[in-house]
Amino acid sequence: MTQVPNLRNQRSQPLARQVYTALHQKILTFELKPYQALSETLVSEMLGVSRTPAREALTKLAEDKFVDIVPQRGTRVAPLREEDLDRSQFMREALELALLRRAMSSGNLDALVQELRKQITLQQTYVNFEDTKAFYAADEAFHALIAEYAKLPSVLPEILRVKDHMDRFRHMMVESVEDLNTVISQHRDIVDTIEAGDAEGAERSMIVHLRRIFDYVDEARGKFPEYFEAVDGKRAGARR
Repeated sequence: MTQVPNLRNQRSQPLARQVYTALHQKILTFELKPYQALSETLVSEMLGVSRTPAREALTKLAEDKFVDIVPQRGTRVAPLREEDLDRSQFMREALELALLRRAMSSGNLDALVQELRKQITLQQTYVNFEDTKAFYAADEAFHALIAEYAKLPSVLPEILRVKDHMDRFRHMMVESVEDLNTVISQHRDIVDTIEAGDAEGAERSMIVHLRRIFDYVDEARGKFPEYFEAVDGKRAGARR
């Protein structure tokens, strides 16, 4: 496991929050894998902090369902749970559709369409160069533009929060099952309907786009059964 720089040298946030952010990113990107054991001591050594901020960060991660604290067995990275994905996707869809409706009534659709098409051009370039990190940054920018033209950019941090579990699934899928050209095609469909002033069509296109993740869950489970929690709550793919 790659050790991160000592967090004590970074003063922009409280130390416990920095520890949370570092662990959260490792969990999202599968550097820390589902069911991997964690402990205050391990986190302290990994990040160069005392046990107090490590404990506070693990407690917060448990509240957000990214780690499980199991009595008499310790703390571990939470497995992938479809109920977490369902909740995350539901909340993201509700917020993004509301923003889309407001952006569609902003009276500034030409400028929005122009900016969205710029992001699609960037996304295609990143796919061609197989730069998935840059692609997802452009994907985030695409959705952020809709919030900006809805005049509610302050909603973006809330969207980032509620879609955390979606992002965890996405990080797994992009390396194995998801087709990024499909994402671009769906983005084009959204922009085309916005340009046509078709509010209902834009919402339908956005719903298809935001629900595409469900199309890949079974395939991802087939490739990585050890990452998922089984229906009975036991570890999927574990030896009996």
